[in-house]
Amino acid sequence: MTMSKAGGRPRPPTIHDVAREAGVSRGTVSRVLNGGHYVSPAAQEAVNAAIRRTGYVVNRHARSLITGRSDSVGFLLTEPQERFFEDPNFNVLLRGCTQALAAHDIPLLLMLAGTDDERRRLTRYITAGHVDGVLLVSSHSGDPVAQELLEAGVPLVACGKPIGLGSKVSYVAADDRDGARAMVRHLLSLGRRRIGMVTGPLDTPGGVERLAGYQEELTGAGLPVDDRLIASGDYSRASGEAGAELLLARAPDLDAVFVASDLMAQGVLAALRRAGRRVPQDVSVGGFDDSPAAPSASPALTTIRQPWDRISSEMVRVLLAQVGGEDPAAVILPTELVVRDSA
Repeated sequence: MTMSKAGGRPRPPTIHDVAREAGVSRGTVSRVLNGGHYVSPAAQEAVNAAIRRTGYVVNRHARSLITGRSDSVGFLLTEPQERFFEDPNFNVLLRGCTQALAAHDIPLLLMLAGTDDERRRLTRYITAGHVDGVLLVSSHSGDPVAQELLEAGVPLVACGKPIGLGSKVSYVAADDRDGARAMVRHLLSLGRRRIGMVTGPLDTPGGVERLAGYQEELTGAGLPVDDRLIASGDYSRASGEAGAELLLARAPDLDAVFVASDLMAQGVLAALRRAGRRVPQDVSVGGFDDSPAAPSASPALTTIRQPWDRISSEMVRVLLAQVGGEDPAAVILPTELVVRDSA
């Protein structure tokens, strides 16, 4: 329904029009728009129906002046910008968070902070109240952003457990350690005994936990943890390639590699091909994430699936609860072994 204005252009419907159409007070409409507290189900349905009929759109600027909220959320990635475009996990997570927030009619602002200057600038922007909360992705140990936002009282949910902040920060994470153990257990079941690993960054929770799972499963199987079979990576394809070359030079009898991300695993597969090693006949390869990089690899990659849809929706749920005044919370979600051609 379009409201007319005498002698001029049609005017957009207002909250008064919605109240009149629904047969309720303006205050009732306002309470519905701000979460539906103290509103009967019948009145809420009447208001929602009136909003649909009138075509009313919330004036976010006006509402923010009243509520003190921006009605928007920041998606803050503290990684170099090229990583956002290279690593498919970031795009999957961003899309999931955007969709989860859309159900609440809340826009998501993408913030890339790969340098110290960008971090400082975005921290100032966030703490000035331009967003109601932050979904923080890829926070390394020593990265001051999480601590600064925490001290400023900004609602915050991290993807993965932030190192060094304990229970102060809400986070949602896959069970990295258990997933790593499942992959190594699978490689052992194939008869592999010289199992190498290309780790993620060891100043990130995923890097630390996946390495720990690898070590624990080898120890549990009565095999030594050999430092020559461990190479460090940074989740990039190039670091996976370099890590595989290092492992082959140190341990030519290598018969399997557990790689802490699918993107790095693509680099490992390239290095093995160049060295004349067949996958999986000579060397079995297992990744982690079940990102779009896994099925597109050659051969298709056996990997550990992270439940990205659930991670996204839980991050949004926990953040909105915190914006509403609830205490920080931690959510750990199970992973799943996905067997394809590489192992």
